[in-house]
Amino acid sequence: MKAWKKTSPELVAVFDKAVPKSPGVTRRPMFGYASAFVNGNMFAGTFQDTIVVRLTETDRGALLKVKGAAPFEPMGHPMKEYVVVPASIVAKPTELGAWIERGHGYARTLPVKGATKKTTVKKTAAVKRTAAKKSTRATR
Repeated sequence: MKAWKKTSPELVAVFDKAVPKSPGVTRRPMFGYASAFVNGNMFAGTFQDTIVVRLTETDRGALLKVKGAAPFEPMGHPMKEYVVVPASIVAKPTELGAWIERGHGYARTLPVKGATKKTTVKKTAAVKRTAAKKSTRATR
């Protein structure tokens, strides 16, 4: 597999300026690239020399009509809901910010990542402990 190249510091700076400064937005690397998350869900990031954004079906359709936009396929398989933002939009900070804000808005509607799994694990463990206690009492 061909090695991925790092995103240029200039593109990371453009991305940083476009990410909303809203409460709940966190930044952390995804596969070594700058990415933005809300409620544990990634909504935008960099990948090599591009910026990608996660969008609703309607917004994906609209962005894909712009010359240079493409489905995001980092390993030859499309990542559902993500679109590569064309260079013509990346060059316009206000327009780029608007698309990333659309991604942010969409990600806020998604279930919070991590919360349900922890709750489910705790509930499952509690049910098992309760069942074990009942089983022990029944054999006495």
